[in-house]
Order: sequence, then structure tokens, then C-alpha cells
Amino acid sequence: MKLLYDHQIFTWQNYGGISRYFCELMYQFTPGPGIDFRLALRYSQNEHLYQNPQLNRFWTHRNDFFSNSRFFSTFQKKIHVNVLNHIFNNQHESVKQLKAQDFDLFHPTYYDPYFLKHLGKKPYILTIYDMIHEIFRDTFDKNDLMRNWKKTLANNAQQIIAISDNTKKDIVKYLDIPEDKIQVIYLAESLSLTKNADPSNVPSSMRVPEKYLLFVGNRSGYKNFTFLLGALFPVLKKDENLHIICAGGGFFSASEKKLMRKMDVISRTHYYSADDATLPYLYKNAYSFVFPSLYEGFGIPVLEAFSCGCPTVLSNTSSLPEVGGDAALYFDPVDSASVTNIIEQILSDENLREDLITKGYSRSKLFSWEKTALMTKKVYEMVKG
Repeated sequence: MKLLYDHQIFTWQNYGGISRYFCELMYQFTPGPGIDFRLALRYSQNEHLYQNPQLNRFWTHRNDFFSNSRFFSTFQKKIHVNVLNHIFNNQHESVKQLKAQDFDLFHPTYYDPYFLKHLGKKPYILTIYDMIHEIFRDTFDKNDLMRNWKKTLANNAQQIIAISDNTKKDIVKYLDIPEDKIQVIYLAESLSLTKNADPSNVPSSMRVPEKYLLFVGNRSGYKNFTFLLGALFPVLKKDENLHIICAGGGFFSASEKKLMRKMDVISRTHYYSADDATLPYLYKNAYSFVFPSLYEGFGIPVLEAFSCGCPTVLSNTSSLPEVGGDAALYFDPVDSASVTNIIEQILSDENLREDLITKGYSRSKLFSWEKTALMTKKVYEMVKG
């Protein structure tokens, strides 16, 4: 079976859960009995691709200068050349490969329907990661194309992969797709505690406090960080040794800093641009990983925390209880008292933290990229026949 993946997520995302997902799929399929795949791509600055150099040979047209040049990487950031990449290079390469028709099955990496007019009679499957644009539509521009794009592709796909049961239910609800057209396939995590949690991997500039709560990833909108910060005010006021570390998601905004100053905790709230080498260390040494998100299609950081031995507290919404199971504590992400009570409980009870660590290790073993790839291959075979 010949598979074709397109450029989309590798053009637009330098790092993140979706591009990691496709890299892990391709890695598991290398070499894959019965599977021959190609990635329609000329160049990319995606970190997950560079962490898997064995995937280089599957690019349909690799441009080493634009892919590897440090100069170009800096230049790209200055003039937002990703847009030009998309229009003039990577999308052109994807269209070229689609027109060649040298594949059995197409799997787009995101929702742009540009490929429909070039697909011919070839089937495609679609992975839907969440329904954020539909559920939180008021937070997006009124001309946002994502909802229409996703609905168009979902209606025309031969099969849809949902990354959780909760996401499947939302797809049925918001897109009116028949349940039997949707297959649930869980994701996994890619951090290796034994490889990466060594303190020698942590830069000397990363001065980690002894006692801290960890927040990972984007903090805006439905990620609910400013609500969390406000809900933690009583805890931070009571315990002056407690800090908050935010890993990834960009530097603190002006509004976030204003709130921190108002709460008088700006000196105890820290931002680190963590990577796969340093993130396990931050998980391992945190008193707790806190995930207050209002909605997650899956929530890879939950499994990262489990695998790194970090006690975990989560919102009781969307897919998070489905992924976390009994290995986490849960709070209502719109109830400050609920957050405060759970955090005080986990900070004060060492036995509880140890119990959650043990359960987290066990829970994390239920998920693997090998399982993800095996189930995905079955969907491919179902469509191809």
C-alpha cells in the first residue's frame, strides 16, 4: 500500500502535537511491511522532523539549503516566509504528487481542502484532533475558514480518525457525521525519562525553584491559564515558597504580567522555553502538573506527566478524564474553590503524590505510538480494501 502525506502541518508548525503525531506514525511505519509512504515536502523548520533524520529519505523533494540553513531559519522568522513556503513551494510539491497519482491512499495532515480538486478517484482519510473552532467559535474571527474546511473534508473522507471518544462524540454532534465512519485511535507521548531527565540536560540559566507547580504549553483562551493563576492566589499567598513554572507557550504577555504584579507573584512565576531534553526534568521535579484547560481533544501533556513521574491534576472536562483515568485528580475549571482545594490537597499530602506517581506510570503504559500506528494501519486497510 502506497501512502501520501501532505505538507500542511510541517509548513505551519515548527513544533507541536500534530506534527509530532505524524512523525511518530511515519517512524513506526519505517520500515513497514505492506506500507510504503511519502511525505510531499520540499523544506520545513519542524523540530520533530529533525529529531527523526531517518525520515529524510521519504520527503518527495528535499531542499537541504532551506531545510538546514541556520541563516534561513533566522531570515524566515523575520519575514514570515512560511506563507511563501506554503504558496510557492510545499503546496506546489503536494499538488505535484497528487497529480502524479502514484499512491493508493492520501492522509492530509490538516484541514485545508486544496487537495480535493487534485485527488482524482483516490480515497483519503482524515484525522480530526478536536472541535475547538466549533465549540469556542465566538473566540475566533467571524471569517474563520476552519469550521467550513473541516466539515467539507469530514463529509468527503472515506474514514475519520478521532483521537478520543470525546472527540468522536463532538464530531457527531457538530458535524453530523455517522458514528460508524469514525474510528477512535489514541495518541501517545514521546518523552523518555531515562534518557532526558538527567540534570546535565538542564541549562545553567534554568534556575528551577525547589517547590513549584508546572503548567505546559499554550496559555491563551480555552487553555484557561489566567483563571488558574487567579484561583491559585490563596495558595500562593499562604505558601511563599511555592512557585509556578510555565514551560513553552511563549513569553508572558503584558496582561499576564499585570495580573502577576497585582497578585504580587511575578517573582515566583517563571517562563522556560523547554524542549524534549529539559521538559522531563521539569515534570519530574514538580510538586504537580496542573492542566486547567476547558477543552482538549486528547491532551498529550497528561501522558508526558505520567511517564515522567509527576503527580497530575486536571480539569474534569472533555477528553481529560478519559485519558487520565484514576491516575489524576480532577477539578472544575470554572470553579476557583475547586481548584484551590485540589491544589492544597496535593501539596500537603506526600502519600497522595506518591500514589498518583505510581498510578501515572501504570496508566502511561496503556498508550504507545506502536499501538497508534497499528490501529491506523488497520483503518488504511479498511479504506483500501
